[in-house]
This record gives sequence, C-alpha cells and structure tokens, in this order.
Amino acid sequence: MKLKKIKKEKPKTGFMALSLMMALVLLVNVLTVALVDIGLFLLIQRSGRIDADDLNTAGGKLIFALTIVACVIVSAVITFFMSKILSRPFKKLLGILNSLASGNYETRVHFGKNMRRFLAVRELEDSFNTMAAELQNTEMLRSDFVNNFSHEFKTPIASILGFTRLLKYDSPAPEQQAEYLGIIEDEALRLSSMATGILNLTKIENQQILTNVTEYNVSEQLRNCILLLQPGWEKKELELRPEFDEYTIEADKELLKQVWINILDNAIKFTPKHGDIFITAEENTENVTVHIGNTGSEIPPEAQQRIFGKFYQADESHSGQGNGIGLSVAKKIVQLHRGDISVASHDMQTVFSVTLPKRRTTA
Repeated sequence: MKLKKIKKEKPKTGFMALSLMMALVLLVNVLTVALVDIGLFLLIQRSGRIDADDLNTAGGKLIFALTIVACVIVSAVITFFMSKILSRPFKKLLGILNSLASGNYETRVHFGKNMRRFLAVRELEDSFNTMAAELQNTEMLRSDFVNNFSHEFKTPIASILGFTRLLKYDSPAPEQQAEYLGIIEDEALRLSSMATGILNLTKIENQQILTNVTEYNVSEQLRNCILLLQPGWEKKELELRPEFDEYTIEADKELLKQVWINILDNAIKFTPKHGDIFITAEENTENVTVHIGNTGSEIPPEAQQRIFGKFYQADESHSGQGNGIGLSVAKKIVQLHRGDISVASHDMQTVFSVTLPKRRTTA
C-alpha cells in the first residue's frame, strides 16, 4: 500500500480559522455592548435634558451614576446571554470529549447545519469524528489481538501441561512416551515461534524508517529463501517453479528476507501434497513485482480482507502449523519500503503479489 503524505496545512488552517471566528465573535460582542451602552446613555441624557453643565450638579451626577449602573446591568445581561449562546457548541464538544476520554469510542459530534456553515466548525467536526472512528477501530483491534493472543498461547500450553501429566502419573509405554515427548517438543517450538514472531512484529510496527538500505540482487535472495525452505516442500513432494530474471533493488535485505520466507512458508503450508508453487517476477521503470502462488483451496473473499491481520488464519484446520503473524509482519515491512502487498485467490490458486520500488524513496 502506498503511503500518502499527510497534509499538515489543513489542521493549521482550521485552527487559524477557528481562532479568527472566536476573535470575530468577541469583537461583535464588545461592539454590541458598547453600542447599547452609548445608546442607553444618550437616551437617558436626552430624556433628562442633561448637558455638560448639569453634570456638575448633584442631580446631574446622580443621573450620570444611574446611567452608568444601567449600562453595566444591560451589558452584563447581554454578555451573559450571548456567552450562553456562543459557548453552547463548545460545552457540547467538552461533554463529548469527556465521553470519549471515558472509553465511549462510539461518540460522535454533530453541531448542526447552521454551525456547519462555518468552515472552522465543519473542519473541527470532521476531524473529531475521524479521530473517534480511528480510536474505535484501534480499540477493536487491540481487543481482538488480546483475545487471539490469549487463545493462541493457551492451546500449546494446555497440550504441554496435559502430556507432561500423562508422563508423570500414567507411566506410559516407551512408544507412547516418545510420542508424548514429540508432541511436547512440537508445542514448545510452536510457543517459541509465536513469542519470536510477536517480538518481531512489535519491533517492525515500532519502526518508522529504514536504516540498513543497500542495493542487492533480489532474485538471488528469492532463490536462497527457496533453498532454505527445501525440507518443507520436499516433505510434501511439492513442485516449485521459479521463473524470473535478475532484478536489483535498493531495500533492507534482512527485512525483505522475512517477507519472502513468510509468504513461501505460507504457500508450503496450504498447498496440498504433490501440489505446485510458482514464483515469478516482473519490472517496470520504477518497481519490481514478485508473485508467489500455489495451488489448492481458495481463500474466501471476506477472508482476503482480513488475512494480513494479527493471528488471523483463513483455514483453521492448519492453525497448528502457524500463528497468523507472518503475513502481518510481511505487510508492515512492505509498507516500510513504500510498496504494496496483495492477495488474489480464484480457480483453485492463490497468489500473493509484492510490489517494491527499485530505488529507495523518501517519506
């Protein structure tokens, strides 16, 4: 997925517009009060026939004092009601912010059609609702991650605990002992793999820039990854068909190695015995695209939208062979390289496509 540059001018423009609107409202309030005060003073002066000489008399001073008091009272009343009217949307926003802060991520703000006529209010409403939606999605992802994390870790731990108790209390035959120990070993390796995957995913997710970028032959790297996974595809008697020319890119070599291994390992995992795995590549002036596909059951369309999520596995029958983290790591690494990763599944074939820029791009 190509990352779009964030426009920083818009929030600044919105803030300036909001400040300008508040200043304008304050100016209108001050001018209104001043005009009312002047009009009231002139009205009392005219009705009482007070001129400049009369102000020196006791009666004139009393009338002038009463005029000032009346002006202050009228100004206070006008200011009070104007403040109530003008502060209403801000009080509403404050209440909504408190609701959001208390954990109600379904909160949204709507100022109404009249207030939305102001650009600053419209931007404020849209920005707040976008932020609330993002927080809601993040909370859902966090909740799903915790639930899946707990489930994935409990399963191998329960297996290890169960077979350990069988070995301890039941005194099984040597053949059964060997079988139980094999299961315990496999589950322990699975736990270790999950812990390593989670640590790796956390590290990748916290990484914002690429630091170890070099120019290298990505075709050679693909061939090395195929050889590295040879025991897996030979055990299932799979037919691997690498067909690509030599391509050179600028990238983090070690990070991209994880991408190819994760996708190839996923293909080996889901390809039925005697199936086919094919690896092709192509290039244009700017990018290199690698396609890694396999024969076998298709991935449902709804699962294709979630397959890059943490711990998600489209085929639960293979859940014991992985932990659903590999594709999440692959996607994040590709995004760090300003590239794109996608999946297509039809006609009993599944193909993962990774597009990477040939030259390093800046953020």
